[in-house]
Amino acid sequence: MKIIIGNRAYSSWSLRGWLAAKLSGLPFDEVVVPLFDADWDRRRTEPDLAASNGMVPILWDGDIPVWGSLAIIDYLADRTGQARFWPAEPAARALARSMAGEMHSGFLPLRRACPMHLRRTYPKRDPSPDVRADVDRIVELWAEARRRFGGGGPFLFGAFGAADIMYAPVCTRIVTHQLAVPEFAHDYVDAIYAHPWMAEWIAAAAEEPWVIDRYEPSEA
Repeated sequence: MKIIIGNRAYSSWSLRGWLAAKLSGLPFDEVVVPLFDADWDRRRTEPDLAASNGMVPILWDGDIPVWGSLAIIDYLADRTGQARFWPAEPAARALARSMAGEMHSGFLPLRRACPMHLRRTYPKRDPSPDVRADVDRIVELWAEARRRFGGGGPFLFGAFGAADIMYAPVCTRIVTHQLAVPEFAHDYVDAIYAHPWMAEWIAAAAEEPWVIDRYEPSEA
């Protein structure tokens, strides 16, 4: 298998797809493409990215392309067993899938106002009401998962799984944008950051040479 990812410092969806590949336990190669550089318009039309119209991450399993983080999770769960990714108990699995789906399609104010950027810590400021509502909803979901199904470990459903993969970039936003959350949510964020795969990703992001100007905040 091969997974093509964008800049680790900025690409939240790439982080999700890469974590899914790691969780699968299958061997894979990774290719990092610098997004939106001078060669991007040409690069996105090459065969390995054209299937997704330039969307990253894209997973290649032989000649089978799969793009989109949730699609990659589902594909790898089919290949390696649902238990690697989703809780076994039906009610827990239903909640985990619903939370993953809500993360996949929602929380646009938070995404837009607080982009993932692993090489910067932003000044602490009061978020907009829409961003605050997104953070409160996420914390509410985390609290329900932890209360009902999190007794077997430090993650949302005990063991690290697909729901944690989907919310891992939110954890980075809480840290880098200094968003206020309850103590239990800080404990969960700390658990995500302490995971060796997250540590590996963050360390690699720190070494990347690329800067995407559109994601760099103004100094004014």
